[in-house]
Amino acid sequence: MKVLIPQDISEVGKTYLRDCGYEVQVLHTFDEATLFKEVAGYDALLVRTARITRKVLEEGSRLKVIAKHGVGVDNIDLQAARELGIQVTNAPESNANCVAEHTVAMIMAMAHQLPFLDVSVRKSDWDVRNRINLLELQGKTAGIVGLGRIGKLVAEKLSQGLGMKIIAYNRSVPKDLPFYIEMKKNIDEIYAEADVVSIHVPATTETKKSVNLSCFQKMKNSALLINSGRGEVVDEEDLYQALSDGMIAGVALDVLEKEPPETGNPLLSCNRVLLSPHCGAHSQESFEKMALHAAMGVHEVLSGKTVTWPVC
Repeated sequence: MKVLIPQDISEVGKTYLRDCGYEVQVLHTFDEATLFKEVAGYDALLVRTARITRKVLEEGSRLKVIAKHGVGVDNIDLQAARELGIQVTNAPESNANCVAEHTVAMIMAMAHQLPFLDVSVRKSDWDVRNRINLLELQGKTAGIVGLGRIGKLVAEKLSQGLGMKIIAYNRSVPKDLPFYIEMKKNIDEIYAEADVVSIHVPATTETKKSVNLSCFQKMKNSALLINSGRGEVVDEEDLYQALSDGMIAGVALDVLEKEPPETGNPLLSCNRVLLSPHCGAHSQESFEKMALHAAMGVHEVLSGKTVTWPVC
């Protein structure tokens, strides 16, 4: 059986598949036209960010499984996969720690204004040290929106590592809730009470642009917003207005509505915005685990085993 990998992955994943007896093909381009041309002869797709459309899936008459190298599956037409009887798996345990660490790093960088201070020193503005007020995180309140694996890890690191009070909102109360997390029934309480709001929800019809002007108006003007989940969840026009009007103190984004951002995006020129290029999961350890776990999903489906991380 044959596995098509549109974008290259860590060697550990490819080795696993070959050791299981699969023929592996890695592409160098992954646009829809290329995938449509190549997919027909394959039993499985192992995908990173390549967009897997209905057109591609319908052409893949032999496809039995699409394994996502990572967690989010918004680049895969799940409805088409269901209709065509193609199993979709992902790797939800592979990159959670790295994303959580990246989130905490962004929180600390904003609280201590490290990007601004770095630029000031490089411009020979040493006196900035006498004009700056840093934010100590110990004793402050962190609001976690979305308590999946990443949200829980962020809560743990902020509480147990930095001594922050943790409040959280989730559509349902998770099992085995740690003692240091206080659940809120109304999401508005998160925005109103938190000194740092960290977003960890997927992009769905319900959540897209759900972090908007109404939310920012409820926040403290000293509060920070962090988004390392999905860019579509935050309304960027409203966010820029909130920053311009002083509704919130700053924002750190690992994800944007459009990636990469257009040159005219006003957030790029705002000095109270910290940006990184959707790389929160880009550690060597995460890449290896994402590749291996996705490869395991391929093998589980093709060999008839119980699927560890099914999506649909």
